[in-house]
Amino acid sequence: MTMLTPRTPTKLAPPGKGRRERKAAELETRTRLAGEQLTGFSARPGASVLQELGATRSGLTHAEAALRLERHGANVVAHERAPRWWFQLAKAFWNPFIGVLVFLAAVMWWQDPADPGVVILSVMVAISGLLRFWQEFRSGRAADALKRLVTTTCAVQRRAGSGSAPTTFEVPMDQVVPGDVVKLAAGDLIPADLRLITSKDLMVGQAALSGESLPVAKADTRADDRGQSETADPVESDNLCLMGTSVTSGTATGVVVATGADTYFGSMAGSLVGERPQTNFDNGVRKVSFLLIRFMLVMVPVVFAINGLTKGDWDEAFLFGIAVAVGLTPEMLPMVVSANLARGAVAMSRRKVVVKRLNAIQNLGAMDVLCTDKTGTLTEDRIVLDRYLDVHGNEDDEVLEYGYLNSHFQTGLKNLMDQAVINRVDEAEEVVVDARFSMVDEIPFDFARRRMSVVLDRNGSVSAVGRPEHVMITKGAVEEVLDLCTHMRDRGGEVELTAQLRAHVTRIAEENNRRGLRVLAVATRTMSTPRETYSVADEDRLTLVGFLAFLDPPKADAARALQALADKGIAVKVVTGDNDLVAARVCADVGIDVGHVVLGTEIDPLDDTALRALAARTTVFAKVNPVQKARIVRALQAEGHTVGFLGDGINDAAALRDADVGISVDTAVDIAKESADIILLEKDLTVLEQGVIQGRTTFGNTIKYIKMTASSNFGNVFSVLVASAFIPFQPMLAIMLLVQNLVYDIAQLATPWDRMDEEYLRKPRNWDAKGIGRFMVCIGPISSIFDIAMFVIMWNVFAADNEAHQALFQSGWFIEGLLSQTLIVHMIRTRKIPFIQSRASWPVMVMTVLAVLTGLYLPFSPLAGSLGFVPLPAGYFPWLIGVLLAYCTLTQLLKTLYIRKFGTWL
Repeated sequence: MTMLTPRTPTKLAPPGKGRRERKAAELETRTRLAGEQLTGFSARPGASVLQELGATRSGLTHAEAALRLERHGANVVAHERAPRWWFQLAKAFWNPFIGVLVFLAAVMWWQDPADPGVVILSVMVAISGLLRFWQEFRSGRAADALKRLVTTTCAVQRRAGSGSAPTTFEVPMDQVVPGDVVKLAAGDLIPADLRLITSKDLMVGQAALSGESLPVAKADTRADDRGQSETADPVESDNLCLMGTSVTSGTATGVVVATGADTYFGSMAGSLVGERPQTNFDNGVRKVSFLLIRFMLVMVPVVFAINGLTKGDWDEAFLFGIAVAVGLTPEMLPMVVSANLARGAVAMSRRKVVVKRLNAIQNLGAMDVLCTDKTGTLTEDRIVLDRYLDVHGNEDDEVLEYGYLNSHFQTGLKNLMDQAVINRVDEAEEVVVDARFSMVDEIPFDFARRRMSVVLDRNGSVSAVGRPEHVMITKGAVEEVLDLCTHMRDRGGEVELTAQLRAHVTRIAEENNRRGLRVLAVATRTMSTPRETYSVADEDRLTLVGFLAFLDPPKADAARALQALADKGIAVKVVTGDNDLVAARVCADVGIDVGHVVLGTEIDPLDDTALRALAARTTVFAKVNPVQKARIVRALQAEGHTVGFLGDGINDAAALRDADVGISVDTAVDIAKESADIILLEKDLTVLEQGVIQGRTTFGNTIKYIKMTASSNFGNVFSVLVASAFIPFQPMLAIMLLVQNLVYDIAQLATPWDRMDEEYLRKPRNWDAKGIGRFMVCIGPISSIFDIAMFVIMWNVFAADNEAHQALFQSGWFIEGLLSQTLIVHMIRTRKIPFIQSRASWPVMVMTVLAVLTGLYLPFSPLAGSLGFVPLPAGYFPWLIGVLLAYCTLTQLLKTLYIRKFGTWL
């Protein structure tokens, strides 16, 4: 037995390159090698291919199949596998803020195992991590359960022994091996990479691989064993059927030349499994986290040193420093982010959007460029008869009638274009087939002629010599039909098809091709000698009637959806594997400014810098392969864009993984759904618009929390520094700081349920660590002004100026600090005037009121003594109201100046 030629080892990218670049190079290398091997099979005669595979037309024996299955492995491609639950659990807690809090809790426990702060921090950490773990664990298990419900089989021809007759069996696709002979029929999935042996009227849908909306003809063009030159692209080879495609019509038999990871599909899938690249959300969180951690590492030692030097109690100073560190750490950030994302996922699920990776929600809101395929997104993903034209390009019902008669009376399996003609007539009721015609004979379609003919009897009509009148109606490719025509129908009569007129009708067809239409010619011939049977030789001396032009039509709401995305600041770029003329026509129909359509062949020679410039100015890319799609995404990201990619095919998987947010649909191929972050239950851009709004709301509420907490904590610590330097006692006990922080953070749990101003939702939003730092430094010290004012009031008005009255001082500052922190939420949550121009949602209002009441109650509660509080005199509260009103007034004034200078707020 001749053994299969081993695959050439994959040459990976140099180890010095980044992970994403290595993955891209690996993908390019794998697909190139797989393509070279496949095109080699395509170029050789069928007998030679069978011989190399050690196979025969009768198929393998069961014993041979079992040996090959053991040798080559199951016919499955690499795909994402959900990590073990314990790994997911550990990853949910892998967060710098959680790390800081765990460290601080450990230090507090070491100092005093009974410290209530240890319990507070532990509960925060546990809830935050467990919430994220449960959401991702549950969604992953649901996806796996759905996969287990699906079992796909294919028809394979095998023999019991070497001398036995072949029998066709239905076997699971993962049991198919190289050398198997597979039988294909309409509706079948191609189970592996096949070299065709025989075929009849075979049409294959390759949209998943190539993006081509129309099915393509496949045939065993090398069955004569003469062989032909190699085809550069295996997808375009007419005698190869590749895994991941499907049969739309016809039948065929093919021999399996590659399975599993060795297939063209598998070569791409194998390069896509593994850790995903960092997105804008990931990078943004990381930058903000380390900005706040760096600030904490500077401020906490300063507070510790000042308190230790001025008070002389280093143990108390140490505990106070830890409390300040907790105050500076937005410890609820993981919980708020998780709650925001989980709430966003639930809201999006109501809009038929399934969120696989929670971080993608915020990336969706930050997205400013959407790369999308054409088929099924901008178009309806179905073929319709767009127009029926006479030889001068004018609509003519006679052309529709002849096309309909041809499609209606043929007895073979009707292809998509035949069905489109029939549907067009049925909808308009423009042609009625009655007793006028009856079937005489047909000359079926084949791929050499690229046409088919029916011969009809005009019932009741006779020729001049008294015989029945038979008319042949031929429909097919323009060139083939036109070569057989000697006349054409012109204004109700027939004229000779001269060279000049032939050029004229050819130009009409080409003009429609340039509009992105698939054009077929329709011709007729009245038979002079009617008979019962006809042959290909009778397809001669035809009269050209006109043309049928087909299109995958744009969706009715596509233009509106694109305009809505544009209004939200999102630029849409079409990246398709389909024909450039078709892509340009569809894009123009939905209102996209097409400009110059860039082909995949123009991308390959460009380096990354040149591609960045090209991608920035190009709207439509056509005939691009998977590697080129991913390069386009990376080029746009390198220009600072947050890129979304919407696709559903095998050829979209690499781009889906590299995009900041990969978007697919539930009807997509498995690898596309696995590579995506978000899955649409309807392939509709209007659904995406709602997702974008939800993403921006989620992002805005997260930024609210970060800016509120960072600025207020910064102000508090600045106040602590001033108080520590000039007041002879601790300005607030460590436990008071922790309680104040806990009450404030609990109030902030309502933030995910807040609403965003309409103006905020109009533009893409992205992480800006520098902006957060600037906001913290500019807005944070405002609270310190009024903290210091309260220090002066407590010191001079209420005589809390010595250690004997330090509890009064601490209680007064506790209430003012907590209330100012809580009320400032309403100042920061909007760039408008709070309560007047913009009001918070009711959950935020309720939690604000509860936080204020809690702060006012604690000094008078039974817990006051254990926490170090004392009741405050009635005269304190008018001063408190005055300080808070002044605080809000100054904050609103400085907010206006800040927006005027920096042009942003949240």
